[in-house]
Amino acid sequence: MALSILLLLSSCNQQPPRYVIGVSQCSGDIWRDKQNAELRMGAYIQGDVEVRFASAYDSDQRQVQQIDSLVSTGIDLLIVAPNQVATISTAIDRAYDKGIPVIVFERKTNSKKYTAFIGADNYEMGRVMGEYIAQQLNGKGRILEIKGLKGSSPAIERHNGFVEALRHFPQMELVDTLQGDWTEQSAYEAVKGWASSSATPIDFVFGQNDRMALGARKALTEVHPSLSTKYCGIDGLPGEEGGIQLVRDSVLVASYIYPTHGDKLIQLAVNILDGKPYEKENLLKSALVTCANANIVQMETEETMRQTTYLDQLHEKADSYLRELATQRTVSWMLVAIIFIIIISAILIVTNMHRRHRLERQAFSMVVNVPQSETLPPSSGQPSSHKSPIPTLTEVTLEEQANMEAENDARFLEKLRQYVQEKMGNSDFSVEDLAVQMGVSRVQLYRKVKAQTGRTPVDIIRLSRLNRSKVLLQTTDLSVSEIAYQVGFTAPSYFTKCFKEEFGSLPGDIRKLQEK
Repeated sequence: MALSILLLLSSCNQQPPRYVIGVSQCSGDIWRDKQNAELRMGAYIQGDVEVRFASAYDSDQRQVQQIDSLVSTGIDLLIVAPNQVATISTAIDRAYDKGIPVIVFERKTNSKKYTAFIGADNYEMGRVMGEYIAQQLNGKGRILEIKGLKGSSPAIERHNGFVEALRHFPQMELVDTLQGDWTEQSAYEAVKGWASSSATPIDFVFGQNDRMALGARKALTEVHPSLSTKYCGIDGLPGEEGGIQLVRDSVLVASYIYPTHGDKLIQLAVNILDGKPYEKENLLKSALVTCANANIVQMETEETMRQTTYLDQLHEKADSYLRELATQRTVSWMLVAIIFIIIISAILIVTNMHRRHRLERQAFSMVVNVPQSETLPPSSGQPSSHKSPIPTLTEVTLEEQANMEAENDARFLEKLRQYVQEKMGNSDFSVEDLAVQMGVSRVQLYRKVKAQTGRTPVDIIRLSRLNRSKVLLQTTDLSVSEIAYQVGFTAPSYFTKCFKEEFGSLPGDIRKLQEK
């Protein structure tokens, strides 16, 4: 009841979003992390737009499933970066045929069923990088290219533009084109395998993104440390270890900024959903980063990032203040409800703990056959009179000795109970372990336990486990299998068998009776 009140109160000020936008990223990397952050910021600025993200991590099958799943949740628009040109088309078509607008970004698909495309010109990037490398080498040299994921449109288009540029420089030799998958590790492995079997000196390496250029650099440096090879890539991300910093620090000779622009992506999506004018094909501006301009570009991007962070903090503070003003009364009621829930929960927990503790002690008493109260028989020399005579010294000594023995026995049984209760969850717990804990030999333990309880230590452990399981069935929502393992049985089927033999009913029957 209290939980229902809390949920009702917490939902008072929660209005459904105006639009729900699904984003299917083909992979997960720092470029997409930056873009996702921009998408979230863009949705935040819109105010009533919810963005649901999914990343396929370069798996065609996973991306198809994720697109279908996003569609089934009831999104208003789908934004998708296809992992490969052809393999994701069917899922995109299904979404489009259901009347869901589709924005394809960064990578292309061979399907014509999309509402808009937004991204940079990958062909132009490849062409510019080819011309730049040729100029750096004065039109003569050997080049190694590392391609991105096979079948993806950026990899195809960047390669085609790069090859087209080199055609104008007859003395430029593209020694080989190795296959990567956009990750640094893929380029490292491809280049190391190639360099280990080839002695061809390489003047320049073109990685189709900065991470693969960096991986190629590490591999060639390990195999041929004496070579003075130069490296360039594409992405030009700002920040720590981004492409701009790598160029500034002369790790790469050049990079090409591939803009993320998640804010423009969200704006395009909202324009489509609002019925406002939009362009179907949207090309983002990009730029070459070299050692000559890397410092300036880095400073500008760092300043932009600082301002963006500052604005984000201001927005968050303003939003928090407005929420506080709008929901002050609701929050007060929620606090009352939470306190009420905590008090009720605490009472229930404590009550249940006391009940479980009481049941476990009762169960153990039944296991060891301990009577509820014991009285010593009167001494044979003591007359039966209403007036007790003054006991002799011998009688006092015998009575004290009997009391001490009774106390020792009680302490022994309590210590036995504590160890059995504490260790029974361990399926490997044995009589030998119990004897060590009790500080006696196995034979002494057997004799003493048998004399005091009428049962063997093995019986004590087994019955204690079964009795605790019965208590857990009565006081928790744990499944029969979970209870079986918790009390030290190695197989639920064996637990059920032992339980039935001991109590004459199945564990599930005990719970059904408890529920009634």
